[in-house]
Amino acid sequence: MGSATSAAGRLIVVGFDGSRSSDAALRWVLGVAAQPGDAVHAVMVLPTETLLPGTSWALQPHGRRPAGSYSPHEHIANIRAEFAEASPVTISTPQGHPATELITASTDADLLVVGARGAGRTRELLLGSVSRECVRYSRCPVVVVTPEAARRLVPTPTG
Repeated sequence: MGSATSAAGRLIVVGFDGSRSSDAALRWVLGVAAQPGDAVHAVMVLPTETLLPGTSWALQPHGRRPAGSYSPHEHIANIRAEFAEASPVTISTPQGHPATELITASTDADLLVVGARGAGRTRELLLGSVSRECVRYSRCPVVVVTPEAARRLVPTPTG
């Protein structure tokens, strides 16, 4: 397992979207799961919808607005800075369906970590659950981290 890593380290893929639950997943990886020599790869899946020429964001499905000045690199760097000896984090931003892209990104991984939003039973039945799809179809172990669980498991950040 983990053909993309050296014999000394593992590849840990973490789903990231800037939400509280993905922040918790990344903190858990950096504070608990990743060991020296491990590679951490954050995957931020971008929606495939783009603005149509001559339309505004208000006409787009789900009311999507352009991303603006949000920087996942800066956000992740700020979280990583909370941990004195955290593993380096690489970032990719594929476009597509979140579960599909996370499963694809974790093909050669030793571990896939995703945050759980706890969206509720009705929403999960209607829209599906990214974490459930990852657990079902991933070829590596999957850890689903809730923000509440992460607070109990992650040591107090230093640095």
